[in-house]
Amino acid sequence: MSRSEPAWDLYRTFLAVMRDGSFSAAARNLELTQPTAGRHIEMLETMLGTSLFRRSRRGLVPTRAALAVLPQAEAMAVAAAAARRTSSAEWQEERGAVRLTASEIVSHEVLQEPLARFCHRYPRIEIELLVSNRNEDVLRREVDIAVRMARPTQGALLARRLGTLEVGLFAHRSYLERFGVPRTQADLGSHRLIGFDQNAHGIRSAGGAAAQLRREHFGFRCDSGAVQLAALRAGAGIGGHHVQLARSEPDLVRVLEQAFKFKREMWLVMHRDAKATRRIRLLFDHLAGALAHRGKSGSS
Repeated sequence: MSRSEPAWDLYRTFLAVMRDGSFSAAARNLELTQPTAGRHIEMLETMLGTSLFRRSRRGLVPTRAALAVLPQAEAMAVAAAAARRTSSAEWQEERGAVRLTASEIVSHEVLQEPLARFCHRYPRIEIELLVSNRNEDVLRREVDIAVRMARPTQGALLARRLGTLEVGLFAHRSYLERFGVPRTQADLGSHRLIGFDQNAHGIRSAGGAAAQLRREHFGFRCDSGAVQLAALRAGAGIGGHHVQLARSEPDLVRVLEQAFKFKREMWLVMHRDAKATRRIRLLFDHLAGALAHRGKSGSS
């Protein structure tokens, strides 16, 4: 095995090949030539002393060694991205990149208006919005700011309670006109429900009647919250939706309000060390003020 350490560029290409499954696709996404991407993988294999991919009719298949290297390469990518954001501007200047993460629904339905206002006010601050339903690791600085539906417990994090979001069952008026309004929980058996396919975490954490629902209860299944909401608005069936957001849509009618309702707390989170970086603190304070009105506001 070579004593020299592989450069980040080699690991960057490795991650792209792992993600895209071929040298050609990875090269396009990295703006490299295909031979360069292949050469990067050959150099990395030589320096690590092991084969990382084998060819198949379906493309490149990662070896056990590649799967073992992957977590370290991903950690390097996180560190490189954090370093890029940190060095993209002076700490006390109103410029540079801020990386934010939120769920699909919050990203699509809640954040766009306040982010637009922020962009108008601070044109030199770049926004990187990572749409994800998993809790990104603010401690590892994968992101600078996170909107979460649970209070973080780590002492190194600064969290501000934005309020509570109430979730209930809704259907489009056209659906109810065609199939009728369910009056009891048992009536749902004759209706098409919109819900999860493989990812049951969200509904399991709801508690009450909602937590009793299983995959087979849903006649329209998708793990994308944005797609579920689009199906609800199109009249495909009955599904969950944020009560505060539904108030602005008169064609969405709440059903079985007493049987199906639960509340989720919304929190804005960043690492305490990020307070010293002006652009991050500016966005944190802006979102805290813009989003607090959606529920009962809390304190840091």
